[in-house]
Amino acid sequence: MSAIKVEVLGTGCKKCQQLEANAKEAIAALNLEAEVVHIKDPMQIVERGVMKTPALVVNDTLVSQGQVATPEQIKKYLTV
Repeated sequence: MSAIKVEVLGTGCKKCQQLEANAKEAIAALNLEAEVVHIKDPMQIVERGVMKTPALVVNDTLVSQGQVATPEQIKKYLTV
């Protein structure tokens, strides 16, 4: 299985940082190999159709936006 690509979309606010930390926690808990990228450029965020940040993208699929997903929620997105 190839590495999972996880993207956190947000300008770097406290909620965005928390979402990134929660994603890393979920990845570690599941012992997965994943690349976590934080996209802070507002133009790149808008180009992806995201209107509310923070947002979470797993393997190019938008799974969450406008909220800080918990590590438990993120685990579900990673194991689909």
